[in-house]
Amino acid sequence: MSKPAVLVTFDSMKNPNSGYFSFGKGLGNALLKQNLGRFKLTYYLFRRTTFFNGMVDIIHLLRFHRIFFPWYNKFDVIHFTDQTCRLRPYRVKGKKIMTIHDINKVHLQFSPQKKIDAHINKIRKFISLCDKVVTISEFVAKDIVRFIPEAADKLSVIYNGADKLEVADDHSPQYLPKKPFLFTIGLLSPQKGFHLLPALLEGNDYELVISGIETPHKQKIIEEAQKFNCEKRVIVTGPVSDDDKAWYFKNCSAFLFPSIAEGFGLPVIEAMHFGKPVFLAKYTSLPEIGGDVAYYFDNFEPKHMQEVFAKGMDDFHKGDRSAKVMAHADKFSWEKTAEQYFKLYENCLNG
Repeated sequence: MSKPAVLVTFDSMKNPNSGYFSFGKGLGNALLKQNLGRFKLTYYLFRRTTFFNGMVDIIHLLRFHRIFFPWYNKFDVIHFTDQTCRLRPYRVKGKKIMTIHDINKVHLQFSPQKKIDAHINKIRKFISLCDKVVTISEFVAKDIVRFIPEAADKLSVIYNGADKLEVADDHSPQYLPKKPFLFTIGLLSPQKGFHLLPALLEGNDYELVISGIETPHKQKIIEEAQKFNCEKRVIVTGPVSDDDKAWYFKNCSAFLFPSIAEGFGLPVIEAMHFGKPVFLAKYTSLPEIGGDVAYYFDNFEPKHMQEVFAKGMDDFHKGDRSAKVMAHADKFSWEKTAEQYFKLYENCLNG
């Protein structure tokens, strides 16, 4: 008896410094590890994405696939692993599953309503063509039900995993902090809130290391650092290697993530794996992912943020919270995530 053929699309794995790339790497590896011969897996990738070469059958994305996909009838299950899906659901036959990471445009006040409506309608169309829909947090599931209520009976929640990053003891990052430092990572966009963080350097001697793809918003971060007279202690590294990222997680005094729009927030769990105090915005999915082991900013007034940070650091060290933080992070593993997706593949085939 032949194994069911499953196509898994990782066609957002373009930039190694993006969240979609980290998601694809983590889930893709775990699916291969956990499969144990159950399915005939094939991955759909950009040609430049060489990560899985030699590990699994691969179909490379080509432009004409938006018009015609030669393998349209080859697969029993097609798993679109994010809502951007260059390969459109109407181009393939078989049972279809889509993972939706967020509809964050609805939470960004600067997004015009016309763009928000177009974004929702595009996702609505994709959902109508799929048999099952997965969200990466309960928060995103509630967003889907709120804006696309007809999707409710297709929905399930499967949390992302998070790698336990490792780094050699003798590794030295490209920028080596000169003092104890606070760390954050992500696209330098307004919704990430990195411009709010220089306020936390008032009254202490910390450095702030910000890593990620740079945008014009970097200037706003610099201006805020100048406002709090700490511009020499705010370092924007740009994108960093996996080893540098792991070094910063391992050696930082705390991880900061004041984002107002997250479907999951993978760096939060990566930092927790190192037992670090984590400070988050109390918005979208972050309270769900951080649970009761993180500290939260209820608003972004500098005095409030400074108070939360000072009290949180004091509580973390006096209460010796590191072990509890790492135990919380262990709840999120790619192996668990992969196993849940395999069960969903089986349910689709049997349904």
